[in-house]
Amino acid sequence: MGINTSDIAKLRETTGAGMLDCKKALDEANGDFDKAIEILRKKGIAKAAKRAGKVAAEGIVVSYLHGKKIGVLVEVNSETDFVAKNEHFVSLANDIAMHIAASAPAYVSRDEVPEEEIAKEKDVHSEQLKNEGKPVEMIEKIVEGKMNKFYSEVCLLEQSYVKDEDKTIEQLLTEKTAEIGEKITIRRFARFVVGEGIEKENKNFAEEVAEQIS
Repeated sequence: MGINTSDIAKLRETTGAGMLDCKKALDEANGDFDKAIEILRKKGIAKAAKRAGKVAAEGIVVSYLHGKKIGVLVEVNSETDFVAKNEHFVSLANDIAMHIAASAPAYVSRDEVPEEEIAKEKDVHSEQLKNEGKPVEMIEKIVEGKMNKFYSEVCLLEQSYVKDEDKTIEQLLTEKTAEIGEKITIRRFARFVVGEGIEKENKNFAEEVAEQIS
């Protein structure tokens, strides 16, 4: 059966879940409202959504080192200091730091991506598609798909979690928010790679030997 917008709006009002999550739940439940609520609860989305308006100003900063060549600092926030000391919360923060080391995101979310970078990325894809002879009416839709792929590569929340590639980091946070009972967010991170950004001098072997014996 078709799912109408009023059903989606009603489910959202009841559970606090996002519009897309409500639509997916109703689709899965074949329009059964009570079953859709149960689906959202089982996924932890309904419970997590109720925490969305809360302020997560506590938390911890954790570090992760990989082979003494890659280092990560990340701030993960919770609503209370009590939860920030919880071993499950600390374990989650460490897992996120490890993920950042492995996946090298540039931003936490797409809101942080500079407008000029977005415009440049769109222009590149648009030009490529024009050169390929794609119809003008199709280009915008194709570019949208390519931009979503771009965000999934550079934005931490949209990356596939390295320990479970079937879920994104954002979905991981939603699950943990439901489990722990407090809103959990990632505020910021820094990733360091030895030698990154340093322009290295290129010399051939013969030149190095000549310098050493001169």
